[in-house]
Amino acid sequence: MKVPVIGADGNRAGEVDLDDRVFDIDVSDGAVYEALRNELANQRAGTAATKRRGQVRGGGRKPYRQKGTGRARAGSWRSPLRVGGGTVFGPQPRDYRYRIPRKVKRLAIRSVLTAKRRGDQLMVVDGVQSPSGRTRDLAATLRVLSAGLKTVLVLAADDPMTMRAGRNLPLLRILSSQRLRIHELLYGDRVLLQREAVDRLNAGYGGDQGGGDGR
Repeated sequence: MKVPVIGADGNRAGEVDLDDRVFDIDVSDGAVYEALRNELANQRAGTAATKRRGQVRGGGRKPYRQKGTGRARAGSWRSPLRVGGGTVFGPQPRDYRYRIPRKVKRLAIRSVLTAKRRGDQLMVVDGVQSPSGRTRDLAATLRVLSAGLKTVLVLAADDPMTMRAGRNLPLLRILSSQRLRIHELLYGDRVLLQREAVDRLNAGYGGDQGGGDGR
């Protein structure tokens, strides 16, 4: 399908062809859910930890004698029943990362791109970059194109200067077309695709029909 290309000044600057196999499929909510869950799990540090009874300090001697006190038997100050004692079944450091099928991840990306286009949240742009690396230059362009909305800018490839310029903009996320992330794409109320990024997405995802028809 043909869609207009919008320049940095907000005016039409031509048109580009979006591959229907990428931007007009049957959206798979299941694939999007699995891919999002996988991304969030892979980002977890997995460093939460509690001390078990063998790791807390103290407990060398018996708190009081076994018989004659009228109290319940106690063998250690480190018992989970006592203040300062160990924790029962508490979290321990672990790796939360796991893998999902490649075709599921790709189907999820195509589903999100399709949903954004159908919701009028996707725009193909030209000249949206900051060769100087100055935040001011990029912010001025985004005021014209996104008007204060949460924005995701998809670059054709890594652009260190543009990425540096966007670091101080709290409502902006910058991605490379080679490393799209479901969580970031869903974040944006407005997704801006560089014209060159469209060609890469058409080529990279247009030939992959894994996952059936997307249902």
